[in-house]
Amino acid sequence: MATTIDNLKTAIVGESTACAMYASFASKALQEGYPLIAKLFEATSATERIHAANHTKALVKMGEQPIEYDMSWHVGTTLDNLKEALKGETYEYTEMYPPMVEQAEAEGAKDALRSFNWALEAEKVHAAMYAEAIRQLESGEPLNLPSSYVICPLCGDTFPADTAPDKCPLCNMPKAKYMALP
Repeated sequence: MATTIDNLKTAIVGESTACAMYASFASKALQEGYPLIAKLFEATSATERIHAANHTKALVKMGEQPIEYDMSWHVGTTLDNLKEALKGETYEYTEMYPPMVEQAEAEGAKDALRSFNWALEAEKVHAAMYAEAIRQLESGEPLNLPSSYVICPLCGDTFPADTAPDKCPLCNMPKAKYMALP
């Protein structure tokens, strides 16, 4: 059975890979003429970086050193990339994070528990955003996606800039501290 330390290491690799992968997916979306989808990938890339950093902080607080790892992925069409991102986000919130949360609770690892819960909830939001982008792209209708996003710098929750809540629903960070993405 994996320990919370093992789970943190797994989550760090997963979130770091997603960060880099989504950045490359954003470039591909721009190449294919989808700037609004590129913005979505850029926003989720930035939040995955926050999740990896939070997991790393929890790992270090548990007495471990930051880890080294290798990453690789395939860049397909924008639609393929959206589907890959949706699959990854769905896996994280339905299969990966729930047992990690359970293990962190069992071990009383509060920092890891908070980090896992924040990532789990943010991944649900990302999956919904990707699903909507896929729906619009496949329907052939003009894309009606946000043109900019803001990110909570503490937990990595992601919001369309024009509808961001006054306080982050995951960590209560005030809106004034959100990070705006260009």
